[in-house]
Amino acid sequence: MKKFIICAICALCSFTTASAQKFGHVNTQEIIQAMPEFATARTEIEKLTQQYEADLKSMQEELQKKGEAFEKESATLPDNVKDRREKELQQLYQTIQQTYQDNQQALAKAQQEKMQAITTKVLDAIKAVGQEGGYTYIMEMGAGIPYISTTLSTDVTTQVKGKLGLK
Repeated sequence: MKKFIICAICALCSFTTASAQKFGHVNTQEIIQAMPEFATARTEIEKLTQQYEADLKSMQEELQKKGEAFEKESATLPDNVKDRREKELQQLYQTIQQTYQDNQQALAKAQQEKMQAITTKVLDAIKAVGQEGGYTYIMEMGAGIPYISTTLSTDVTTQVKGKLGLK
């Protein structure tokens, strides 16, 4: 009989704790896109991309000019000069390819660094809202989660925006 009473008390306690849990959901994409830091980061990445593209374009134009000059002169050049110029053209082509790869890596790294700071700021705001509101979970809307009940879960996106000073 004592075991039955203890089990009933435990079940009652677990039921009341389960019903006291609060769940929230948030749309971080909406928050991030509203942040001025995101607009600044996007502008900086676009400028960096344009700079890299301009550098590559000038290198490609140089390669094209040298290639055209080589084709015009190749019939009259001695073999040793012709070989040297071919190697120069190959090296320039390889430099262009390496520069392209380096630029892609630099862009990815810059984007990652800028987004990391923004993401950290958003996550800190979500944690603060969660702690202040006594939420058990705050889940990301659209993070591959098939279903979140909007009647049993509170949308805290506005609260997180407020925490970040956004409208």
